[in-house]
Amino acid sequence: MSVTMKSYGNTKDGKEATLYTLENKNGMQVTVTNYGVNIVNVIVPDKNGKKDDVVLGYDTLEGYFDNGSYFGSTIGPSANRIANASFTVDGVKCQLSMNDGTNNLHSHDDLGYHKVLWNAEVKGDNSVLFSIEDTDGNMGFPGNKKVEVTITLTDENELKLAYHVSTDKNTLINMTNHSYFNLAGHDAAPIENHKLCIYGSAYTPVDERLIPTGELPSVEGTPFDFREPHMVGERINEENDQLKLGQGYDHNWVIDDYDGSIRKVAEVTEETSGRSMEVYTDQPGIQFYAGNCIKPIGGKNGATYGKRSGLALETQVFPNSVNQENFPNAIYGPDKDYEAITIYKFGW
Repeated sequence: MSVTMKSYGNTKDGKEATLYTLENKNGMQVTVTNYGVNIVNVIVPDKNGKKDDVVLGYDTLEGYFDNGSYFGSTIGPSANRIANASFTVDGVKCQLSMNDGTNNLHSHDDLGYHKVLWNAEVKGDNSVLFSIEDTDGNMGFPGNKKVEVTITLTDENELKLAYHVSTDKNTLINMTNHSYFNLAGHDAAPIENHKLCIYGSAYTPVDERLIPTGELPSVEGTPFDFREPHMVGERINEENDQLKLGQGYDHNWVIDDYDGSIRKVAEVTEETSGRSMEVYTDQPGIQFYAGNCIKPIGGKNGATYGKRSGLALETQVFPNSVNQENFPNAIYGPDKDYEAITIYKFGW
């Protein structure tokens, strides 16, 4: 195991960003920048030993200054959509940025955690601890917050993300990572031929704003039933109102038998490469986004990304939970720190 560092250029305000590369004994590598704790590379062997980068991203720091699709991004304080870009906590209405129609999406386009230069500390030979302090009222969220994300690569080929936030006021916290995976390689064909399994018997359907309606219907008999593996492209173009609203899959699944423990919630396989990825988390939901709205853009090593070039599996509390009484709680405060763990485990 090892962790190496190198410069990744300067931020817009002239501060130096750094790349941290973690490597395990099996030849797997993960590279993360302290700018936004964006995951830049995940290099994994295939069944023949050929190594490929399996996440979408950019060669240079400048690519992450815009990053409209959130390639590799650590999202916070709140991931996904919030209706009317507002919520109320302790009787106070909190107004957020309307950056997705009338919704708030992923906290803020310019001030969200994916656009901040984090402090970084190498921990041992397989982890990096990233930290920031976020001020009360920033982006509309209450509370002075101390935020930590620890990224670890194990010899079991696990990319582990551990989140911890303490705050001096009750506030909304619901963090995630927005990496897009293509197990055939970041520059390979679209991900319709990836086989996906999600251990969720219900999902949260959305309205025309892509805000959950509050219902929790069964996936039985619908294109959202991934309890047994299905190709991503097998049913994505079916005549289905929910698929039309998301232009494909862009929905949250309800994890079966959720009890706060870490459990396997999804698995993806890609036959040509022989690669697989299992997703483990202690969160109650997982957003499967099939990359339906990725606009053509230049990526790493001269690649051009477009529609469905990668898929995201974002562990989370349900979207708009803060405004839905029957959804899991996403408010944390002085008496309750936010802690969450997600693991992406690779095989080949």
